[in-house]
Amino acid sequence: MELYLNTTSPYARVACILLMEKGLISKVTLKWCDPWADDAELLKVNPAGRVPALVTNEGITLSESTLLAVYLDGAFPKTPMLPDNQRAQVLHLAGLGQNLMEAAFNIVIARKHDGHKANESMLGQRRWRALHRLLPQLESELGDTSPAVSLHLGEITTAVALAYLDFRLPEAVWQRACPKLGAWHAGIEARASFQQTAFV
Repeated sequence: MELYLNTTSPYARVACILLMEKGLISKVTLKWCDPWADDAELLKVNPAGRVPALVTNEGITLSESTLLAVYLDGAFPKTPMLPDNQRAQVLHLAGLGQNLMEAAFNIVIARKHDGHKANESMLGQRRWRALHRLLPQLESELGDTSPAVSLHLGEITTAVALAYLDFRLPEAVWQRACPKLGAWHAGIEARASFQQTAFV
């Protein structure tokens, strides 16, 4: 298999961690690329020019982290990322994490093109409001829990979204308002899969 990714994409980081946590990373060739430069090799496998893009052994390209998790669990059932006995809850948490990631990512991209005035636009304000609603929700759902021995998709997506906030939007200082969530996140960030994929 081949995985197209880069070092600053939260979506690609989720995919990489999924493969590590499932013990599959040694079966994958990592193809580092710049999706913003219309990388020709990436565009051949994913015309949308987005990462992650996973090319299976059969030559089929899969994109979007959640879809990759579904495929990987079907093809490699060991260490499921979407356990059958808690699928709805895992998908619920993955959705919250994905929404947090989307809001943060779109704030960053808007700033890249329009500077900090992007925060003042209607969309910019809507994204920040979403962040401020999602963080206490995650605090209430995860603040009194401890990461399990085996992570699932919801935990991975949420933890990567929080790390992306620290990386790109440090002014959010979310740990101040959500200390229990901060402690939960610190526990996950200590795992090898997170240490080895840290944003740079």
